[in-house]
Amino acid sequence: MYLPTLAPLADSLALSALVAGLPIVTLFLLLGVVRVRAWLAALGALAVALLVSIVAYSMPAGQALLTASQGATFALFPLAWTFGTAIWIYRMTVTSGHFDVLRRSFARVSDDQRVQALVIAFCFGSLLEGLAGQGTPVAITTVMLLALGFRPMKAATVALVANTVPAAFGPLGLPITTLARVTDLPAGDLGAMTGRQVPVIALFVPLLLVGVVGGRRGLRGTWHVAVACGVSFALAQFLTSNYFSVALADIVAGLVSAVVVAVTARVWPPRRNDDQVTDAASTGEPAGFWPTAAPGSRMDRAVALASRTAVAPNRPDAPVEVWRAYAPYLVIVAIFGLSQVPAIADALNAVTVTFDWPGLHLLTVSGMPSSLPVFRFNWLSSTGTLLVLAGLVTMVILRVTPRAALVAYGQTLASLRWAILTVCGLLALAFVMNGSGQTATLGTWMAGAGGLFALLSPVLGWLGVALTGSDTSSNSLFGALQVTAAQRAGLDPVLLAAANASGGVVGKMISLQNLTIAASAVGLSGREGDLFRRMFGWSVVLICAMALLVGLQATPVLSWMVP
Repeated sequence: MYLPTLAPLADSLALSALVAGLPIVTLFLLLGVVRVRAWLAALGALAVALLVSIVAYSMPAGQALLTASQGATFALFPLAWTFGTAIWIYRMTVTSGHFDVLRRSFARVSDDQRVQALVIAFCFGSLLEGLAGQGTPVAITTVMLLALGFRPMKAATVALVANTVPAAFGPLGLPITTLARVTDLPAGDLGAMTGRQVPVIALFVPLLLVGVVGGRRGLRGTWHVAVACGVSFALAQFLTSNYFSVALADIVAGLVSAVVVAVTARVWPPRRNDDQVTDAASTGEPAGFWPTAAPGSRMDRAVALASRTAVAPNRPDAPVEVWRAYAPYLVIVAIFGLSQVPAIADALNAVTVTFDWPGLHLLTVSGMPSSLPVFRFNWLSSTGTLLVLAGLVTMVILRVTPRAALVAYGQTLASLRWAILTVCGLLALAFVMNGSGQTATLGTWMAGAGGLFALLSPVLGWLGVALTGSDTSSNSLFGALQVTAAQRAGLDPVLLAAANASGGVVGKMISLQNLTIAASAVGLSGREGDLFRRMFGWSVVLICAMALLVGLQATPVLSWMVP
């Protein structure tokens, strides 16, 4: 039985915290300075965490390795099981040709680039983030915008800005469920709290998007559409995360805001400027132009090639084909909605297997049995399993043969192999740091800031996502630390744990992973620095706004927002 201590080095909390932070510093240096591949950085940081736990914290080597193995297993199930299946469903829409139908449907909503940015990058991108994440929204929406006549740099910029507010809940609530797992806090409370922070930022992101596309003059002509988009998205995200299902927050919000934008643009059209209307000739590129460097994108080549067809807004699609194009997403919403019905939820959870990880015996710093070794194998009620059911229904609707579906799933796993390895490394790192006591040491030391830690809390999530590219990964790294610091500082643990997820959303636009995906997708490989400089200022402004919001929620001024 392993009992961690807060200050194992010379009884000095500061010195112990300095050593406990070495795995995180290693991760940041490998990603941000040395710029090695993400999976190598994750494994390198994991190696340092194991060394610190064994040498500095006197954790038995066997216990340390078992803790890492449990974290890696949790990464495979349910994390990889979920986002891999979600991307598989997307692949089937590409294989059947219905992704192009969906894209043409978006193009017919409006030929105004400001409206297209809202519908495709923000609304549809939110839907994709809610289903898959892992850079998929940036890769897909970037090439869709490019096909509609956006200049490459503008297309990449718009996609990066839009891929912010959905990150806290996507894919399918995984960041929140992961946060609940590493903090031992109720997922419902964390989702509700996050749903009272992120929607505030969602009110302003559509206005920023319109400003990026059209500048100040374009914003003056389209502000009402952007406001309608932001308000409808924020309201839908808040209501869904608080009263329906965290897993569906981004999906419902994306669908609702897309309908609102389409209706608003028709009832109250934006004031037109010549440079705001899609005109392929103005870009110096033919319609449907695709840069030769696009195959270098992280999006799988097969998917990229299948997506490289020029959008033909005037080409009529049969109503039944349009319905089929939207059907997979409607099926997912229906299945996850039904899974929340108490009787159905109880039946799905009845076969869940819960057991202690073999050979792993841990206590908390207070001497109580740790919940970390408990593994919950909810094979039937998990998000990934529900997605498999949605995929089977999608196969029938889109008329995809079992063989084609199986091939698509194999291709999906092959294209995600490095992403899966990265997530395994990061979750193993998080479990080792939590189990050995490193996270508790860091949290206790940071709690010395007292009430001011509420202002710093979102910044940790922002840094974590900026360097790992994933709100899920950031939550796994810093979730337990946030809770420890909150308890030591006398703050609400749910508030600060949720702040980690909420702060992470604005780190998405400057994450190394997303910058690389966006740049390579539009043929601008090597110009990630240019994109970073465009994004960084706005990212800092938004994280300051989030820090102020969380700081006020920790005081009587906005404490009524905490569930």
